Amino acid sequence: MQEPRKKKICMLGAFAVGKTSLVARFVKSIFNEKYLTTVGVKIEKKIIRAGDEELMLMLWDLAGEDEFMQVQMSYLRGSAGYFLVVDGTRRATLDKAIELQARAEKEVGSVPFIVLLNKADLQSEWELEQSVIDKLLANGWALLETSAKSGANVEAAFQQLGERIISEQGA
Repeated sequence: MQEPRKKKICMLGAFAVGKTSLVARFVKSIFNEKYLTTVGVKIEKKIIRAGDEELMLMLWDLAGEDEFMQVQMSYLRGSAGYFLVVDGTRRATLDKAIELQARAEKEVGSVPFIVLLNKADLQSEWELEQSVIDKLLANGWALLETSAKSGANVEAAFQQLGERIISEQGA
């Protein structure tokens, strides 16, 4: 049997949006209520099936960005795709994701990415205006509402990105 092809995927977003929780939910099917700060980068891996290909997703969980720390864009080199993670309860995290997308595109060019509107389990507390979401969709951005806590759309997000990588870049 053929070895799975390795594809590097980066998790980008502001501080405390749920990047580590999404990876933990996807890789280990767990959710931890305790907040764990990522220092630098943490790497996990999981094999998925995309079309008739097996892909080993190398998930680079990058430290969150806030006003004091900037994501090391050099970590993105070699990425086949990335997620922009947004905390639906904090509007500023969407602005940060838009900024990170522009910087990521400069670093790795046009590779597939998906915006994850995380914390869907707290949708009653969301601060995201539909008009802003509609504008991103109109620009061709892929968006998914996810919840690391409930698991909603987490598997689907990684599956969708894997399939986009295969279809846009070939394996």
